[in-house]
Order: sequence, then C-alpha cells, then structure tokens
Amino acid sequence: MLLRQQIAEIIDSQQANFLHKDTGIQRTLLSSLQVRKNFALIITGVRRCGKSTLLLQLSKTGFKNIFYLHFEDTRLAGFENQDFARLAAEIEERKPEVILFDEIQIIENWELFVRQLLDEGHQIVITGSNASLLSKELGTKLTGRHLPAELFPFSYREFLSFSALESTPETAEAYNKNGGFPEYLKSQDGFVLNQLLEDILYRDIAVRYGIRNIKVLKQLAVYLISNIGKQVSANKLTALFEISAASTILEYFTYLENAYLIQFVPQFSYSLKKQIRNKKKVYTLDLGLFSENSIVFSDEHGRRLENTVFLHLRRKYKELYYFAEKGECDFIAMQKGKPAEIVQVCYTLHADNLPRELDGLTEAMDFFKVKKGKIVTLSQTDTIQSGDRVIEVVALKEFLEG
Repeated sequence: MLLRQQIAEIIDSQQANFLHKDTGIQRTLLSSLQVRKNFALIITGVRRCGKSTLLLQLSKTGFKNIFYLHFEDTRLAGFENQDFARLAAEIEERKPEVILFDEIQIIENWELFVRQLLDEGHQIVITGSNASLLSKELGTKLTGRHLPAELFPFSYREFLSFSALESTPETAEAYNKNGGFPEYLKSQDGFVLNQLLEDILYRDIAVRYGIRNIKVLKQLAVYLISNIGKQVSANKLTALFEISAASTILEYFTYLENAYLIQFVPQFSYSLKKQIRNKKKVYTLDLGLFSENSIVFSDEHGRRLENTVFLHLRRKYKELYYFAEKGECDFIAMQKGKPAEIVQVCYTLHADNLPRELDGLTEAMDFFKVKKGKIVTLSQTDTIQSGDRVIEVVALKEFLEG
C-alpha cells in the first residue's frame, strides 16, 4: 500500500522529468492517433521502441494540462488495488485534459480502474509492451471502448530523419543491418540490444507468465531470432530444447510474439485448420536484434532483406501470409479479405534463380487472380512481362520509400 502523499510525489517527480525530455523526431504514427473522450487509446510495441517519446509528442499537440504516470517506476513497486482510489483522488484534484499511463498493464485489475475513469468522461492514452493489450478479452473488459495502435522501431524514413541521412542504396543497406532502435542507432553498442533482449525475456515474459526455466526461454528466443525467414515447427523443437510437450513450445511462441520480440507468418490457406497445422515462418521485429543476438556467423544478406521487407509490410497490413504450393512466394498482404500486395524477395536476381523466383510469384498471382506482382531486391530494378502479368522488380530503397 502507498500513501496518497507518496503517490502525489511520484507523479510530480515523473511529470517533471517527462515534460523536460527531448521530443526527438516526430513519429509517423503521431498524425494518425486519435484521443477521444470515453475511449482509451492503447499504443503497444516492443520495449524501447519509443512509446514514451510518442506520448510526449502527443502531449504537446494542444494539451495544456496532462497527467502522466509510468507504472514501472520502482517507487510504485508496492502499488496495490486499493491504491487506485488514492490515484483517482489525485486525478480528480488535478483535473487533467488527458491521462497518460505508461505500462499500466503490470498492475492487476487495471482495466477496471481505466473503465471507471472512462465512465467519468476522461480522455486516456495507455502504452504497453505486450500485444495482449489489443486482445478481444481486453475489448470485453473495456466494453469495446478502446482504440488500438501499434508502434514499431524506426521505419526507414524515420531512420533517415533520426540519422540525418539522405536516402541512397547505401543508407538502405545500413538500415537493413542496423534496424531502428533509437538507443542502438545512437551508440552502435551491441550491449544495448543484448540487454534489451534480457529485459524482454525477464520482465515482459518470465515475470508476467511465471516462467521458471528462463534458460530454455532464452535459448528458444535466440534460436528463433537466428532463423529469421525460415519455417519453424513446435513439434520439431521439443527434442532440440528437451521439452516434453509441443504445447509448451507453442505457449512460449505466444509469449515471445506478444512481447513483440518475434512475429510468425502463417502459410496461406482458406482453411483455418490448415493454417494452424502448417509451419509458420519467423521474423524478428528489428534487424538490430538479429545483428547483435543471433548465433549466425555469416551475413545472411537474403534473410536480412526478407525480414526488412516483412517489417515494412507489417507496418501497413495486419494480415500477412506466405504462399506455398508447387513453388513459394514470400508475402501475401491481405486487406479486407483480398490480396493488397504480392511480394517476392531476392537479394540479387540472376539467370540461375530467376525462374524459381518467377515461378513462386506467378503461381501466387494466378491463385489470387492478380495481374501485378513485385520482386524486391537490394539494388536492381526492372519490369518483367509474363503473359498478361506484370512483375515489377524494385530496389530496397524504393520499396521502403513507398
């Protein structure tokens, strides 16, 4: 339990620090955020991707009186459910225009408190490093009164702005290697991303879900990060990690994905059962994590490129699949039940691999009855006519600018 005076002092201390922070470069997501009365705007994303900075930018879009509280403050370690009443009293006294809660999901029954504040007519913005904040279950607890948004590490355009660079093939390749975590881009110190991985595994997963065997969890995470762009199977990993049940591996998959450490892309099928049964391809949420935490000792140019293309598409679309019949196509981006983009990825096209890349892409185009497809390469550009199909070969730089 905390005294109200303690809570008030923590709020004052945090807000003073918060409001004096550097606002950094404006995030692209900022322009699309809506703060509405009686609705909670919930922004999720991987730890250290800039959610708190985005909150600061949002607070400076016309709000004169804000209320900010970050629940991972060690001074709030003793916060209990009964302390919500004291916190509510502080909010009532301060009469803010908008309430900003950072990582409130670590407090049990926080949803009930937020719903109470919504019922009182407050405008609320919440950030959290777990995708479960966007779940249907949360929508039920908040009676559907929440607006979801996701923040990722820097996009290519944000990377250029942050690094004060022009868009060139060389800067696109640098982004393909370094990713978009602000702290890492500043320091180029691999320890930053080593520690980030530890924080995600311990604070966002092990503590949250009560996992005792952190060693196996870390080994699995490193394995998945090291195998970006490859198909993975829970059944095959049980023996590798000496885990008796595939269901345990699947649970770990969910935890790692909810923490935004990795993401899985299923094979497209109109049958949901087949989607669940088929192998999924794994990607990491930032290439810096691959550079600094993988156990791969080669450059893996092709898989890096594929992961970067995945991230660009993931920012634009909620539904991504890979297609595999006779051949394979890397990405089918779906929107409202229809393919919005069909994309193949190849680091360098040449006479030996061109037929294979075209076969996989055109097979997917014919399956979906789409006449336009795309092959993303590092630096090549071209247009290929295949029957009545048009295939655009684009360089990574142009693709990331689109």
